[in-house]
Amino acid sequence: MLTSVNTATSGQWAVLQENLAGIAGKHPGVVFASSLGVEDMLMAHAIFDAGLPIEVFTLDTGRLHPETLALVDHIHDRYGVTVNMVQPDPVAVKRHVDEHGAFAFYESIELRKACCGLRKVEPLRRILQGRPAWVTGQRREQSLTRTELTETEFDAVFGLHKYNPLANWTLEQVWEVVHALDIPYNPLHDQGYPSIGCEPCTRAIRAGEDIRSGRWWWEQKLSRECGLHVS
Repeated sequence: MLTSVNTATSGQWAVLQENLAGIAGKHPGVVFASSLGVEDMLMAHAIFDAGLPIEVFTLDTGRLHPETLALVDHIHDRYGVTVNMVQPDPVAVKRHVDEHGAFAFYESIELRKACCGLRKVEPLRRILQGRPAWVTGQRREQSLTRTELTETEFDAVFGLHKYNPLANWTLEQVWEVVHALDIPYNPLHDQGYPSIGCEPCTRAIRAGEDIRSGRWWWEQKLSRECGLHVS
């Protein structure tokens, strides 16, 4: 129960719980892709607290912050649930690094997207194979590339249903629930990192910058997606 948040946020939380239960009932085998960011920790809490049959996984790219990886153990201690750590093909990653270097993603958008493809998109495609649906913690206000985000869509790229139940939530509402329910979250959020990805591709943001400015900050705003979410 939420007793310390405003009525609108409490209503949003109730709708989220209802929607997740409906998704789980409609799509046996559905999975939740967690980046272990604050939105996804809120989603995971809703899933675990209700005991919903939704598998939670994260893409362990091999370049995540130690603080991000530590959350996996924290989740196990808090909820008794083991998050599925999906990793890239080590042979393909080594081949790419040997050919282009460990930090080639700074050199061009093409090389950065190639790295994301190996470390994120291919592992995601692998785990979504044969699944009926997947769930994300995306929100419309996160970036310019997500302003038209819908709560329900068919993902033609991966060939299954996709749900974004936090699409119309504000960041303030997310934090309101996280604090009210004492949901664990990445300590990097308290150090100026509102959006957290791979360590070399993420920085703290400056005052006045939008919340995705710390992701692939050397690129133009409209290129700052990794290929996991294609409209």
